[in-house]
Amino acid sequence: MDSNYFGITDTGRIRDNNEDTFIAEQIPGTDFIIACAIDGVGGYTGGEVAAAIARKAIVQKLSKPVGDLAILMRAAIAEANDQILLEKQQNKDLEDMACVLTLALADLATNQFYYAHVGDTRLYLLRDQSLIKISKDQSFVGFMEDTGRLTEEQAMRHPKRNEINKALGFIPHIGLQEDYIETGHSPFLPGDLLLLCSDGLSDMVNRHDMTEILVSDSDLYHKAQQLINEANANGGLDNITAVLVKHSKEPLKHEATKPLPQPKIKHVIKNIEKQTVLTADMPTARPVHGNKAIATVPTGKSGNSSARIIALVLIVLLGIGFYFYIRSRDQSDVTGTDPARVIEHRSLEQVKLQDTLDKLQGNILILSDSIFKSPIMINEPLRISRDSLYIRAESKIILQSDSSYSGEPFAIAATNKSILIENIDFQRFKNVNSLQQKGVLLKNVKILNADSAALPIKR
Repeated sequence: MDSNYFGITDTGRIRDNNEDTFIAEQIPGTDFIIACAIDGVGGYTGGEVAAAIARKAIVQKLSKPVGDLAILMRAAIAEANDQILLEKQQNKDLEDMACVLTLALADLATNQFYYAHVGDTRLYLLRDQSLIKISKDQSFVGFMEDTGRLTEEQAMRHPKRNEINKALGFIPHIGLQEDYIETGHSPFLPGDLLLLCSDGLSDMVNRHDMTEILVSDSDLYHKAQQLINEANANGGLDNITAVLVKHSKEPLKHEATKPLPQPKIKHVIKNIEKQTVLTADMPTARPVHGNKAIATVPTGKSGNSSARIIALVLIVLLGIGFYFYIRSRDQSDVTGTDPARVIEHRSLEQVKLQDTLDKLQGNILILSDSIFKSPIMINEPLRISRDSLYIRAESKIILQSDSSYSGEPFAIAATNKSILIENIDFQRFKNVNSLQQKGVLLKNVKILNADSAALPIKR
């Protein structure tokens, strides 16, 4: 067993056969790891056959990962779909078979992972002890859960949780339909862990319990086995599959930037006053004659010198005060600003969005175009202070940089562990790609009028 990846599948406690299968292997001669959870559908043997066909097609198609990996993965799934349909035509006993799957390709050399998904198997990312669901369930119940209309517990118990909208083996030419196969890519940072699983796991084990198992100190084999055991302990109503991929380098540690030490004004004043007194009272030196320096006692003319010194002290104090004023004004852009000053230059939609972020209950924010009018003009970064957040627009919303602003769209707290942004476009920002470098996950996002060096994050 390799320490970077591991997969396991189990029949469960109710089924007589296992229609699930998986892929967990490194492509020879590369830094790519293929991970895939495949759930067969269609009777005692049909689902098992469909899953096996899909597995073989994907391994063959991804044996040489070159070019646009998202296109390559879509082609692999489309090829699997065509082969399943061909087998159904040749064998009428298998005409009801199909399968769903989630495929991931982790590139350890570039710290990225790519994924493609059809159905209700799932992809999760564990980062800094926070578990994020990356894929979207292509089912009615999954849609209700992803949009916040059902809680995770309600979705797990829903009578229609096993009904799916899309699968391999339903219709031909799925590769030509833009929205049939969900694809994307995101940073895969040192310390990150990917979990791909069938609904036999996600319907039996909630996210909290998954997280507790995944953050434990055990190796991938024992983590996967614990997930299987937990699903069986909760009923084991379906076949159970779990595939884990870990970026085994040392995890990155995000530390807050420490402010420079600032001298206390009172101490500065006392020191300057002390030096002023000493300067005013000290004898002044006259030119040296021979080997002796002749000291003279201050005369009444020292009053003029004292006045000049006091004026100098006042100038120094004014300079120090002005320095700290400028410094505090610059820092307030990130740490908090005077609301009256902010509202003067922020758009109404930006104020509304920031207020929504500040008052949000929970970690999911669904943006509706009936509330937020697109484009939302951004004059300064939107502050995100919570440890994890999922922002999703119901229909496409554009965040647009004001012509006078050239910074990032978000100012993210150093304590943040995970952010997922979906279905939002960024227009006229120069630093959107730096969000991905900080580990922000972007799904169905476009960068409009960006630099030529922008990363290809179009979904």
